[in-house]
Amino acid sequence: MRRIIAFLCLVELTSGILQGYYTPILTDIARHLGIHDADVNWFEAAQLTVSALAVPVLAKLGDLYGHRRILLVSTALTAAASWAVAFAPDFWTFLAAWSLQGFYVVWLPLEIALVFSRVHGRPDGAALTRRAAGVLVGALEFGVIAGALASGALAEALAGQLPLVLTVPAFAVTACWFVIRFGVPESAGRAAGWVDTQGLALLAVGLLLVTSGLTLVRLNGPGAWWVWAVLAAGVAVFVPFVRVELRKEDPLVDIRMLRSPAMWPVQLTAGLFGVSVLGAQAPLSTFARTDPGTYGYGLGLRSGQVSIIIGVYVLALLAGALLYPLVTRRLTPRLTLVGAAALVGIGYLLFLPLHSSLAETLVNMAIAGVGSGALVAALPSAAAAAAPLNRTAMATGLTNTTKTMGGAFASAVFGIALLSHAAADAGVGGADAGQTAAPLAGYLLVWAICGVTGLAAAAALALVPRLAFSDPAPEAAVGPANART
Repeated sequence: MRRIIAFLCLVELTSGILQGYYTPILTDIARHLGIHDADVNWFEAAQLTVSALAVPVLAKLGDLYGHRRILLVSTALTAAASWAVAFAPDFWTFLAAWSLQGFYVVWLPLEIALVFSRVHGRPDGAALTRRAAGVLVGALEFGVIAGALASGALAEALAGQLPLVLTVPAFAVTACWFVIRFGVPESAGRAAGWVDTQGLALLAVGLLLVTSGLTLVRLNGPGAWWVWAVLAAGVAVFVPFVRVELRKEDPLVDIRMLRSPAMWPVQLTAGLFGVSVLGAQAPLSTFARTDPGTYGYGLGLRSGQVSIIIGVYVLALLAGALLYPLVTRRLTPRLTLVGAAALVGIGYLLFLPLHSSLAETLVNMAIAGVGSGALVAALPSAAAAAAPLNRTAMATGLTNTTKTMGGAFASAVFGIALLSHAAADAGVGGADAGQTAAPLAGYLLVWAICGVTGLAAAAALALVPRLAFSDPAPEAAVGPANART
């Protein structure tokens, strides 16, 4: 088992590189493409929307045909997209390639499902899965640090050669495919069934309508009534989606499983958590790069210096991920999750009064980072422990689906927030209507939303049954019902 986890750590190291490498150079990418800082959020929104659609399908395919096999397919697709990102000639090509790069989001759920399939029969299977998740997320966060530091240094060393800088993640993902191919064995057991294409079609239509509605609000302003009609239509599509899934014997999303008292708070938390852990990355990067001498706010950092913030945040994530299985030995997994979500909310709310210096920013990100790291490790393993064995990848995949949906919607909303105040703040510090920096009021709104959603997640997790996600006591480990609570 240790050998398997070691190779999976290399996969998560690559995932971390993908997640950390681009953040310090988002402003450089925006200037290279000639777009506004706020438009960077649409890269994240588009990628997260693709991920939200791809993850349930790929997770289901993993249950049906093997988790390793689907890992190989998703890695190949991500590698192709990463090479396209590096050499995209214009904005729209870059946007399409960046979106398709989102297939990597399914890696961690598939890995957790693969591990769980091999240890579920042991009395300490849930604890072993938690420890494996902590180690894998630790490798992921180490990759984020390495990616962030490398991109910041290369962007300065290779100034004016951005396509060359962007080839590094492409090389890493390509190497990752060979790691999976020759180092990771296939998972044990297969689920029966097929992919629910009707449910997938409804999910795709709903997500695209909602995302399109948010885009139209951004382009046409909130005063246009018809953009809200598009949003309402997107939300309405989820009503027949739920009805269809309830009728299916083998649904794309098992709604009945989601009704479990141990499952729905986890999935809701994943969606709320996605708002901050995915949606707030680009605003943090662009705020750090904004020149306070020109605009009256921001930190005025270079791309290499932004890596300091990313590094501290990711070290906090790493600490949270590694502390999670240790803390659960003294507290229940439920209480650990509640505390982690509360730390995320507190960290972002501290940005409201404290954002004028690098030291304040580092403290805020460290607090939010410890909670975020614990949640990244905890949510897939908690979902696996609460799900039937033949729904393991679906359950773990759903945590990433809801997380990416939360991040996608947050990215679109944050893009609107960062641009909607620009006209009012255009004169600050001598800026004019043609400024490319986002306004301070928009950043304050972003941080407030991230803080409130973190506290809301903590409140939801408090409703989980007290001993959920824990291994059963040896004398209680009689039937499968006990093993799932």
